[in-house]
Amino acid sequence: MKIISRILWGIIFIAFFGFALKNDQIVTLQFFWGYAQSAPLVVLLAAFFLSGAILGILAMVPIVFHHRKDISKHKKTIAEIEKERLVDQRANIQAPQPDSVRNT
Repeated sequence: MKIISRILWGIIFIAFFGFALKNDQIVTLQFFWGYAQSAPLVVLLAAFFLSGAILGILAMVPIVFHHRKDISKHKKTIAEIEKERLVDQRANIQAPQPDSVRNT
């Protein structure tokens, strides 16, 4: 399975590399207020792809921290429950205390 995966990734890389070699024309990207940027098409596509990936990762950061906080809270709760369970087990294992003996 690992070999098939590597072969597939190699084919994908070769396809994208071929795409990059075939699309080396200079394109002009028009921005607002008359600003224009000229660069090869592949460079612009890669830049927009990377910026989209970075924005996606940044959008996930608050969710990840929220989940980490929840996991930490749940771990503390589990530790408390385990501690209570151990105390109950020790109480059940110990021999009962003898009744006091009165001499009357």
